Amino acid sequence: MTDTSGLTILGGKTETAATPDDAVIERVPNGSRETPYVVRFTCPEFTSLCPMTGQPDFAHIVIDYVPDAWLVESKALKLYLGSFRNHGAFHEDCIAGIGKRLVAEVAPQWLRIGGYFFPRGGIPIDVFWQTGAEPAGVWLPDQGVAPYRGRG
Repeated sequence: MTDTSGLTILGGKTETAATPDDAVIERVPNGSRETPYVVRFTCPEFTSLCPMTGQPDFAHIVIDYVPDAWLVESKALKLYLGSFRNHGAFHEDCIAGIGKRLVAEVAPQWLRIGGYFFPRGGIPIDVFWQTGAEPAGVWLPDQGVAPYRGRG
C-alpha cells in the first residue's frame, strides 16, 4: 500500500489556488517503478484567460507520462489545472508551463502534453510539448483529439 500520510490535498476539502504558481502539485511513490508504463490525464474543460483581452480560452488537454520514482497525485493536478481559470497567459505559455512544472515536480522518465484550444477569432490553436523522444517499450496511444471540426 502506498503511504499517503505526507499529502495535504488528498482526502480533504481543498480550495483551488488563486494562481498556478501558488498551486501545490503533490506526488506519491510509484509502486511499480520497475515496470515501464504510460499514465494519461485528460482535462476536457481547461480554462485560462487571454492576457490581452481577458476573455476566456477553453481547451482539451491530454497529458501522457512515463513515471519514474513518483506519480502525480490526481486531485492536486486537477486543482493545479483549475488554478489557470483566472490566469492570463497565451496558449503556448500555458501548455509549456504545465509540462515543465510537472517535470520539475515528479521527474518522469518522459512526458508529453497536448493542448487543443477551441477557436476564438476563428482560429483554433493546438500546442504540443514533450521532454524528448518517445520511450521504447511502452504502448503510447494517439491522444485521441481530432483536428478541429467543432471538437466534438
